[in-house]
Amino acid sequence: MTRPTEQQPRSGAELAAVLDSMERRPAAEHLRRHSYDLLRLRPGAPVVDVGCGTGRAVAELAARGARAVGIDPAEPMLTIARRRWPDADLRKADACALPLADGSMDGYRADKVFHELAEPERALGEARRVLAPGGRIVLLGHDWDTVVIDSDDPALTRTLVHARADRVTAPRSARRYRSLLLDAGFTEVAVEVRTAVFTDALGLALPAGLVEGAGVHAESPVPSDRAQAWLAEQRARAASDRLFVALPVFVASATAPGRP
Repeated sequence: MTRPTEQQPRSGAELAAVLDSMERRPAAEHLRRHSYDLLRLRPGAPVVDVGCGTGRAVAELAARGARAVGIDPAEPMLTIARRRWPDADLRKADACALPLADGSMDGYRADKVFHELAEPERALGEARRVLAPGGRIVLLGHDWDTVVIDSDDPALTRTLVHARADRVTAPRSARRYRSLLLDAGFTEVAVEVRTAVFTDALGLALPAGLVEGAGVHAESPVPSDRAQAWLAEQRARAASDRLFVALPVFVASATAPGRP
């Protein structure tokens, strides 16, 4: 799945390189481990990672002893994942049509996926279908209106953030996690927030993505010259070690109704 914090790369290899840089950060590694813990998987338990991308979580779950399946609709990402993890079970499919039997999974994980879904309720219906009674679900993602960037022009920053959010299928899906899970019949619903903070050059991917993703053009609410000046300020901040980008990540967990 396309990830929200980057400028849109031109190829699967470029996207994979950006993802690798993000996923190798200690905070990202800690968050992934936390999401695995929330699944409460027993050794040998079947688990599906929806929107698996290059397959890192699938491999890490397998290393923990789970029988992990990776699902992604993007063939370029799956090609990279299969090359990296040749023994992994990776399948091309949509979150709303999983190629899995009813009640066949003990765990379901989706990281930065639901903002791309026009009908998240359908995806959670699929999660309910494939999860065994008592199975666990974990959703991770950020709210596109809650990006925090230090800038000399906070008003323009807000405009860019909201203009980018308006181009996302479901920009505020993460704030809906709790209600969506409850409406789908899940129990033991819990939500927490873990904030990712970027102060180095890698964090420039987010402001650069805002400028590109906001669709700066003649009809844009932000003139191109102002947007580029704003981005130049962010680059200058990075060069002088004054960049500050914060991205609250919402982590929701719940249990499928019924007990095995």
